[in-house]
Amino acid sequence: MIETRRPKIDFLSQPAVEEIVEEAFELLEKIGLFVENEEALKLLTEAGQSIDKSKHRVFISRELVEKCLLLCPSEIKLYDLNGEKEYVIGQDEVHFDPGSAAIKILDSESLKERAPLTSDLVSFYKLVETLEHIDFQSTGLVSTDVPQVIADGYRLYLGLLFSQKPFVTGIFRVESLKPMLDFLLAVRGHEKNLAEKPLAIFDACPSPPLKWSRLTAQSLIDCSRLGVPSELISMGLTGATSPVTLAGTLVQHTAENLSGLVICQLAKPGSPVIFGGSPASFDMRKGTTPMGAIETMMIDCACAQIGKFLKLPTHAYMGLSDSKLVDAQAGLETGMGAVLAGLAGINVISGPGMLDFESTQSLEKLVIDNDICGQVLRMGRGIAFREKPLALHLFEQIGPDFNFLTMAHTRKWYRTEHYFGSVLDRDVYDTWVGLGRQDIFERAKDEVRKRINSYKRPVLKPEIKQEIKGIMQTYARTCGLERLPQIAE
Repeated sequence: MIETRRPKIDFLSQPAVEEIVEEAFELLEKIGLFVENEEALKLLTEAGQSIDKSKHRVFISRELVEKCLLLCPSEIKLYDLNGEKEYVIGQDEVHFDPGSAAIKILDSESLKERAPLTSDLVSFYKLVETLEHIDFQSTGLVSTDVPQVIADGYRLYLGLLFSQKPFVTGIFRVESLKPMLDFLLAVRGHEKNLAEKPLAIFDACPSPPLKWSRLTAQSLIDCSRLGVPSELISMGLTGATSPVTLAGTLVQHTAENLSGLVICQLAKPGSPVIFGGSPASFDMRKGTTPMGAIETMMIDCACAQIGKFLKLPTHAYMGLSDSKLVDAQAGLETGMGAVLAGLAGINVISGPGMLDFESTQSLEKLVIDNDICGQVLRMGRGIAFREKPLALHLFEQIGPDFNFLTMAHTRKWYRTEHYFGSVLDRDVYDTWVGLGRQDIFERAKDEVRKRINSYKRPVLKPEIKQEIKGIMQTYARTCGLERLPQIAE
C-alpha cells in the first residue's frame, strides 16, 4: 500500500533554523540572563557557569546547553486520572487543550465578560470532559469566590474532582506549588508512580527579555525533581519585550527556552521539558498583544520547527481569538491558528475557547472550537490509500447508473473518511429556516447544555478524594479561609 502523507508546513529553511539556534547559544553566553531564584543560581554555580552575583546575571555556556539537550527526552507520555489512557507528546502528535488562565468568562446570556465563580469552573471541567477532540484539561478559569492567594491551587483541586483527562496547569505563587504537587501525589500514591505516569504539565513563564523569576524557576526545579513535565512559556512581544523582527524574537524565544531547559536538567537530569510559548506580535497602535495576528502564528509555528530541530516536544498558544464575542473574527483567527498549528505538528496546542487576548473563556466557543480541532485532526490524518486499486474496481462493479450511494464500499468508508462536527451547519436553507434560523452561537449554547447534562463524573477512590480535600482545606486555612465554597457532589 502507498504510505499516507501527513500534511506539513515549515516557515524556516534548515540554515535559518541553525542560525537562530546558533545566535541563541551566543546570546546565553555573551549577554546572559537574570535569575532571581537562589536555588537555581546555586545549581548554575555548581555547574561551573559564570555568574555576576551582584546582578544575579548568569552566562550559560554552549557546552552546558548542549549537554542538557542530550539529557532531555524527545517524547513525553502523559496519563489520565486512572493512569490508564496514554497520550504521546512528541514527533508530530497533536493535542489540544483550552489554555490557561482566563480571568473572565463570557456570559452566554448577556454576552458580557464577568468574573468566574466556582460553579463556572465546574461547568467548564464538565464540558471539556465531553469534548472528544480536546485531549487535555487545563486550569483554564480563575475563580473569584476564593481568596486569590489560593486561586491557582483551587483550580487544580476542582479539576481533579471532576476530570478524567490530564491537566495543563501552573502556579501564581511559590507557596501554591507544594499543595498542587501534593494533589498529584495523592492521586498517584507515590513519587515513583507520578514520575512514571505524569498526570499534569506545569507551565513556567520566563519574564521577557531573558529573566527567570523566583516563582517560575522554582516551578522548574520542583517539577523536574518529581518527574512532572515543565512547559516553557516564553512570551516575547515584538518591539516591546523582544526584537521587533520575527527572526529576532525567535532568537530570544529559543534562548529563554534553552535556559529553562538547563535549569530543569540541573535539578534532575532527564527531566521532561516541552519547548513552548505564547509570544505575540505587539500592536503598537493599540498597546495590545494580538494572539490572532498572522505574525503571532508565524512565530509560533517557527518556534515549533526549532523545537523539533532540537528534538524536543513542542507547545504553542494557537487556535484562539482576540475578539470579544464568538463572531466571525473569532472563527477566522481560531480556524487559521488551529490549522497552522496542526500543519506545524505542534504537540500541545493551548487556546480553544479563549477570547480577548487570552483573558476570557467561552463555553460556547469551546464547543465550536472542538469542531475546529476535529477538522484539524482529520486533516492531519491525510489522504489515505485504503485499497488497491483505488477506484477502478468500483467503476467495474457499479453498473450503468453510476450510483455510488448504494455500494457497500460507500457504507464501509463513509464515516472513516469524513468529519461532521456537532454544531456545524450543513443543512439546506429551507431546513435551516424550519429549525429556527439559529446561528452557530445559538447551536453551541444548546450543545453546551446537552453535553453538560450528559457528563459522567469520573470515579475517584474515596480515600484519594478525602486526601485531596484535606490538602486543599489545610492550604486554604493557612491563607485565612476557613470554609471552601460548596460544590455539588
